[in-house]
Amino acid sequence: MSKPKDSHSHHHPNRRDLLKRVAGVGLGAALGPLASGEPAKLGSLRRDLISSENEKPGTTEWLLTKTRVDPKTKYRCPWIEGYCSRTSVRAGDTLDIMVSTNPASKFVIDLYRLGYYGGKGGRHLVQLGPFRGQVQPDPKVGVERLRECCWEPSTTLTIPQDWPSGVYLGKLTAERGDLQSYVVFIVRDDRACDFLLQCSDATWQAYNRWPDYWSLYDDGRPGHPWNIGPEIRVSFDRPYAKYRQEEIWRAGEEHLSQGSGSFLLWEFPLAFWMEKAGYDVSYLSTVDTHADGQGLLRARGWISTGHDEYYSLEMFQNLLAARDHGVNLAFLSGDTCCGIIPFLPNSRQAPHRTITRTGYFTPFDKSEEVLRQCPEMKKFKPEQFGPCEDRLTGVRNPFIPWNGGADWTCVKEKHWLFQGTGLRNGEGIPGLVGFEWNGPPADIPGLEVVASGPITHPRNGGAYNAAIYPGPKGNYVFNASTVFWADALSAPPGYVRPTNYNPRLRGPDARVQRIMTNVFDRFRGQG
Repeated sequence: MSKPKDSHSHHHPNRRDLLKRVAGVGLGAALGPLASGEPAKLGSLRRDLISSENEKPGTTEWLLTKTRVDPKTKYRCPWIEGYCSRTSVRAGDTLDIMVSTNPASKFVIDLYRLGYYGGKGGRHLVQLGPFRGQVQPDPKVGVERLRECCWEPSTTLTIPQDWPSGVYLGKLTAERGDLQSYVVFIVRDDRACDFLLQCSDATWQAYNRWPDYWSLYDDGRPGHPWNIGPEIRVSFDRPYAKYRQEEIWRAGEEHLSQGSGSFLLWEFPLAFWMEKAGYDVSYLSTVDTHADGQGLLRARGWISTGHDEYYSLEMFQNLLAARDHGVNLAFLSGDTCCGIIPFLPNSRQAPHRTITRTGYFTPFDKSEEVLRQCPEMKKFKPEQFGPCEDRLTGVRNPFIPWNGGADWTCVKEKHWLFQGTGLRNGEGIPGLVGFEWNGPPADIPGLEVVASGPITHPRNGGAYNAAIYPGPKGNYVFNASTVFWADALSAPPGYVRPTNYNPRLRGPDARVQRIMTNVFDRFRGQG
């Protein structure tokens, strides 16, 4: 297979020119049209859509019951694995599903929407197949270590008009051996809604090692597991392998999410809790935040959760513009808006199918310590750092230490955030901070640090800060400053608590659930 052909193969976008263009246009132009060239059409408001959806019968049959990881690669399931042609689709759109079976085997695809559904977590929609499976080729190594599959579609699905927005899993089951894995995609819509929940699939893909050691952090050097420099690309045109950071989960369990990206591990506990509560929520990919800034304005609040590390400059600017337009933002995540990526086309010029790390949001002068310790980062020029993410998120990412753990400790007990929780200053939620977090608060008028404390780390210290600040139109931006936040909201089927990393992490906590209710009530104008 020839190397991918795209206009960025030898030249990354000029960041300063992009920022100047965005700064020099009005809100509508800054937010921009959809990637397809069609303007967003605001659908009708229907706040009972998700609650009505969850009244339908659920099932736990969406869970994998027989899956396996190839011991030679440690990450993939070659017996049956697949990927989808797009990260998100609308009703009426078509989606190609590519599947490989090795050895060749007939297989079926059972499609499920993930939600609450009486606590079962999923609803079965349709079974596709059986299909005649085949061994599809591993891709050759392309520019900057890119592994881009060009597999033949096993089937093409037209999204039915009555499928609501949500995260959908395709459970692949091979006839030979009954082995299973997932494909994952998002159904999005354009209706007015209370909340938009972004799935951080750019970060899922950055950590995807498929077929073995080909994540954004692998550079081909043995014994060098965490490259954080430039000149490495990863593609959405490949299956999701077992999650890259499996060391923080109980051994032998993290593979049960095989093929689903990181949704079951990071986003699902929040989605499960929100749908149980009947919140009016719609779902997005990072590609949608990147390419459809105008569409962000249809919601009262936009939400990030879990591990949300990689943002394009367009994502950053679109969220700033949405905030300034009056949209509330909740960063229920850690390591948020850290690495800068462009979304590039694949070899067939399909947009938004490749990413590469081109810099960091934390400015160069704030990164000197890590630059001294991490030679790969010295490959970036000073102008490839910034704008500082704290302009948007309210708190800046620390570089040293990269990670750590702590209790989430209240320091502002009289703030409305803590109403009804019973929390007092100095009291905290055990183990809720980690494994990555956010540190120094921004100098933003009205910003308040609501939780803070020292980080426990074997080699380096540090401090996390959770903060909230007012937007310009009576809206708010809340940053919980931890990857683990949603663990305190629910523990749905298929979720694996990362207890290896932080044994103090205890799962659902009524105080965090009340904090979340308080925040969402304010977002909806009910606080």
